[in-house]
Amino acid sequence: MGYEWFDEYCVSKIGVQKDYKEEWGATRYMIDGKMFLLHGGDQNGKAIITVKLEPMNGEMLRSQFTDIIPGYYMNKVHWNSLYLEGSVPDDVVRKMIDESYSLIMASLPKKVQKALLNL
Repeated sequence: MGYEWFDEYCVSKIGVQKDYKEEWGATRYMIDGKMFLLHGGDQNGKAIITVKLEPMNGEMLRSQFTDIIPGYYMNKVHWNSLYLEGSVPDDVVRKMIDESYSLIMASLPKKVQKALLNL
């Protein structure tokens, strides 16, 4: 598996909780109960992570990298999956994770955002 650093990178972000969803066979990374990254596998067992991106950014990344596909088992407009055995540069993957985290953080009520940022 590539991108071994992603778990530590995700949990180092403010307010992140991580759990394992048994029925999905996947690990979720969440902020205040809202998922920003899912780590699981496709139907063939290939490891993937799935993140939320602005639709135009997701389309652009999918057109540049064959290892980035529309969100597996997710809304294909907003969610994008990345094969962990792929060749997408680390800095691109970090930006994808950061964007997903920021989108979910921004969707939280201002009171919750302020509380999380003041931890």
